Amino acid sequence: MFLRASNPDAPGSVLIFLFMKYPKNVCAVETLKGKGFLIDMDGVIYKGSKLIPGAKEFVQQLQAKNIPFMFLTNNSERSPRDLVAKLDHLGLKVSWKHFYTAAHCTADFLIRQRPQSSAFVIGEGGLLIALQESGIAFDSIKPDYVVVGEGRLFNYELVEKAMRFIEKGSRLIATNPDTWCPTDAGPRPGTGALAAYLESATGKKAYYLGKPNPFMFLMARNRLGLRTADTIMIGDTMETDIRGAVELGMQAYLVLTGSTTRELLENYPYRPTQVLESIEDLLSPEEIVPARTRIKSRVLLAA
Repeated sequence: MFLRASNPDAPGSVLIFLFMKYPKNVCAVETLKGKGFLIDMDGVIYKGSKLIPGAKEFVQQLQAKNIPFMFLTNNSERSPRDLVAKLDHLGLKVSWKHFYTAAHCTADFLIRQRPQSSAFVIGEGGLLIALQESGIAFDSIKPDYVVVGEGRLFNYELVEKAMRFIEKGSRLIATNPDTWCPTDAGPRPGTGALAAYLESATGKKAYYLGKPNPFMFLMARNRLGLRTADTIMIGDTMETDIRGAVELGMQAYLVLTGSTTRELLENYPYRPTQVLESIEDLLSPEEIVPARTRIKSRVLLAA
């Protein structure tokens, strides 16, 4: 639809904009040739045990157009194949190769710092698998690192061992800084809270990987084979998803289906590239088209 004025140059006319909507089933990814996506999961793709409307169609559109994408999650508890199973139960089919977790990020960091390193690990399957696949040895005698991740295995005996290793020189590494994480039953303590326990007990500071550490964004971007300028991060959390992307100079799309509301944006000194109501907006976005047409009183609408 367009606007046509009977006398666009008449005095007193005003500039207007025409809001047009893409036709159904036409996705914004049509215009993103050469681009790729890093996509947060909880709050963007699903919430609890339900897919967010539009998420399935968006991922399917990426797959159909062969647009590179990677799911980026601070969860180190689950392996990529575990996450494949979770999405499959929700009705979304993807390959395990489309996941980059905080466990991968931790393994990538450690092998770059010390290729033949060893670690005492407080964490679950996803973290153990990622470290093992990278050649990091598990050591309960004199580890180079104490690595803390998500999970329900945190107990006093493990804390006692970890504390003694740190006192003897082992470096404290946390897979992410999240102090809590959501579950269907409600929130539970996250890696950041567990690491803080050891920081308090030892007086030593942990090094936090995962989002918003730019290292995670850089490693995931490398797996896509793209430049920073051609990579778009989609997330729901200003402190992690958006901050990390902004610090690396990456485009950052904030969706409002998770932990951030529009009113909270004023609390941050940094800004996302775009703010979307949900990922569904990338399927059928509204585009502001400057009509650059001046009208006085009579406007003819022509289809």
